[in-house]
Amino acid sequence: MDSQLAAKLAQMIRGTRRASLGTLQNGGPFVSMVLIAPSADLCNYYIHISRLAQHTQDIIVDSRVGLLFMEKDDGSADPQQLSRVSITGRAFEASSGDLDYSQAQSLFLERYPASAPYFTFPDFRLFRIKAEAGRFVAGFAKAINLTVEDLKQASQT
Repeated sequence: MDSQLAAKLAQMIRGTRRASLGTLQNGGPFVSMVLIAPSADLCNYYIHISRLAQHTQDIIVDSRVGLLFMEKDDGSADPQQLSRVSITGRAFEASSGDLDYSQAQSLFLERYPASAPYFTFPDFRLFRIKAEAGRFVAGFAKAINLTVEDLKQASQT
């Protein structure tokens, strides 16, 4: 991936505050919206979600998930030209005893300070989505498959 595409990929992920989360529900797809905080290397994505939510119940049964980041559609361009990034991976509940929990919590709260009270609710949990692969569509006919190494490379831009 060239440096221009890597920079666009990193900017898109870092500049997006919400993503579509795909989970498996009774063997079929279920998509919802989540607030997302990417790690510095773009290989982990943190979500803070209620155990009462359907997507959380799905993750507990099957940790395989997908994330979709989309460029904002301002109505001025052909929507097929808008960039999008799909990330596949697995979601793991972060425990407050984990070494990186406080760092992940700080990362999330830095991005969403209004979420602080939710960290006191007993049903809310912090989950880490560990990226395994992805696909970056930088516009019409500009698509590339992504590896974890590609995400790390993009994070350096």
